[in-house]
Amino acid sequence: MMKILIVEDDLSLINGLSFAIKKQGYELDIVRTSAEADKIWGNRKYDLVILDVSLPDGSGFDICRKIREVSKVPIIFLTAADEETDIIMGLDIGGDDYITKPFKLSVLMSRINAILRRSNGFKNDAELNSNGITVKLLKGEVYKNGERIDLTAGEYRLLCMFMENPDIVLSSEQILGRLWDCDEKFVDNNTLTVYIRRLRTKIEDEPSEPKMIVTVRGMGYKWSV
Repeated sequence: MMKILIVEDDLSLINGLSFAIKKQGYELDIVRTSAEADKIWGNRKYDLVILDVSLPDGSGFDICRKIREVSKVPIIFLTAADEETDIIMGLDIGGDDYITKPFKLSVLMSRINAILRRSNGFKNDAELNSNGITVKLLKGEVYKNGERIDLTAGEYRLLCMFMENPDIVLSSEQILGRLWDCDEKFVDNNTLTVYIRRLRTKIEDEPSEPKMIVTVRGMGYKWSV
């Protein structure tokens, strides 16, 4: 059973998080201060850490720095601190995701599941499965209803990103930022549109009326399960 550590001092939020996370089958420890986090971290092994930034006796940023000195465990910041400088700092010091309050529990659970799949994705039988599509992560192979389909490297990365974030709307900027680095500046919104159209042609039953990769007008795209 995977273990998650939450460092959060908001009791009302703790109750909702505890219910949702345990319902998914994860084991959970919750502490409310930096001192408690320091103590319990040394005694347990965790698969994911969720940190609030503002704590009664310190900062989640400091906890993250300490963890990164000894571990590569995935870290999600969950906080009301939504300034761009805070988000940049959280990611730069080793955070894997940064979610601002208020948020939907369903979105948080999708993020948690996606990060845990990625962090444990190098097992021999690691797969993504959804809507009749199977991705064998180690082999880099994609199947639709058991039939192998050929994707380009860009199409493969795009498909994995969608399947790892089910029912979450991803903006074009988010997709471009995660999939292509600064050495590929030629990739823009028009190029992304072409990638999505080609991917739909290969995985959708009716590409002109997509059911999997859905356009959310004015917002972006989502993998609809």
